[in-house]
Amino acid sequence: MKQNETTPEVAMNKIQAIFKKQGTRALEMARKAVLVEKLQSQKAQQALTYFMTEYWHDTARPSLMALACKAVGGDPELTQPIAIPLILISGAIDIHDDIIDKSRSKDGRPTVYGKYGKEIALLVGDALLFKGLVMLNETSVIGIQAEKMLRILDIIKSMFFELGDAEALELEFRGRLDISPRKYLRVVRMKAADVEAHTRVSAILCNASNREIKALSEYGRLLGMMIILRDDLIDLMMPEECQNRIKAEALPLPLLYGLRDPIHGCRLRSMLQGHAVGNKQAQNVLETLQNSQAIKQYEKLMEKIAATATSKLKLLTSNVEGLQLLIQAMLPAKSEGARTGCGSISTRAEPVP
Repeated sequence: MKQNETTPEVAMNKIQAIFKKQGTRALEMARKAVLVEKLQSQKAQQALTYFMTEYWHDTARPSLMALACKAVGGDPELTQPIAIPLILISGAIDIHDDIIDKSRSKDGRPTVYGKYGKEIALLVGDALLFKGLVMLNETSVIGIQAEKMLRILDIIKSMFFELGDAEALELEFRGRLDISPRKYLRVVRMKAADVEAHTRVSAILCNASNREIKALSEYGRLLGMMIILRDDLIDLMMPEECQNRIKAEALPLPLLYGLRDPIHGCRLRSMLQGHAVGNKQAQNVLETLQNSQAIKQYEKLMEKIAATATSKLKLLTSNVEGLQLLIQAMLPAKSEGARTGCGSISTRAEPVP
């Protein structure tokens, strides 16, 4: 499939249907596994239930694992025992990330941090993390070979360390207008370890060759970068998200490009330097970016990453249509006015509607 055969909007609609079909059962099993645990703290119980039933609708990760397995000719069912605990672990990472970034809401919905406070959010995130890790340990006795399981656990361990390292490095970017796009992209690539871990684990579970494992791993890393960078652009178009990015997080890539624009960079810098950014200022930032070369630079980069990711799929011998659709869905669309759901694969891990 050529990159220009499917628009991002059409690809996204197809991917949402795939997510619903492929990932719903794993999500329901993950919910059931964690909600059987009863907490004496009413507030903690409410927060856990809220996150798992109203907020966290992560059908994307189990679907990605199923699609990766199909791409090497495997049975997608082989990925289920690992996909279920990874839903919980990814949820924990999401909650902890919201605490770090002080994200009180996403997509107009309060996060656990925003609804229940930092302490409860931290405890709920810990509960999900340990439940997921215990479930991973239990999978070692239900048919997965010991050698495979050791490789999988090592991948998940490495993912945690790389994500933690990336978050620590990104903390240094807060409030800084002098971060280069290149430096920011290095951290973005590190944060994409989450998606790479899912595709690599799936390849191992489905008996892929070393060549296929390597191709799917790099595909996952590149796809993860596209998801994170897509969120960057969408955040700029949502005033509340834009304000939080400027106030409490690293600046999104299009804004970093804009600050280096020879014509509009000085104006953007004056907007951001020493001023509280409200809704009107956030809109002005977006309008200035749209008049600069920043968005074109961003789009060119996304197309380059997409082309490289597509080249990795050519090394696989089975059905890669779903994985190709994921690339198409992440490319900038003509109407990016609202989130359309694939952010749930990212390290930020936002829910799929």
